[in-house]
Amino acid sequence: MAIEPDTKDWTWVLQRRCDECGAEVAAQTPASVAETLQDAVGRWQAVLARPDVTERPDESTWSPLEYGAHVTDVFAVMGGRLALMLEQDEPTFPDWDQDAAAAAGRYGEQDPAAVSQKLADAGRRVAQEFAAVPPHEWERPGLRSNGSHFTVRTLSQYLLHDVLHHLHDVRG
Repeated sequence: MAIEPDTKDWTWVLQRRCDECGAEVAAQTPASVAETLQDAVGRWQAVLARPDVTERPDESTWSPLEYGAHVTDVFAVMGGRLALMLEQDEPTFPDWDQDAAAAAGRYGEQDPAAVSQKLADAGRRVAQEFAAVPPHEWERPGLRSNGSHFTVRTLSQYLLHDVLHHLHDVRG
């Protein structure tokens, strides 16, 4: 059985606690998100060092390695979106098909040590980028192509939920 594409709109996590993973991100700021991401990077590195990192728990669920490669890409995509928000007035973000990225990136065939290093580098970079945003810029807007409205603050919260939710997925 193939992995089902994720078509859910997860923006609701910006208003309430996620019942699946327990993350409650609505009160976070870009500065606090940056701190929490630093901790999450270490937890991801521990997950990616597991001997069973390439094993899928079932046919329809990614392995920890695949989730780690995805999170690495999420860091890059969100860093790019943050840059757009800081450089432009209310930009519309380019589309990103995470399932196409997984297939093109051959997530399950990557080297776990290389993914761990890339994830750490990308996670630390995006954490530093969010930490560097002054508070008076936290409400700068941006839009997803589907019309979902974000600010720098809510983009940081959305990113944090994604990273923590996937740590929950892999028992990290």
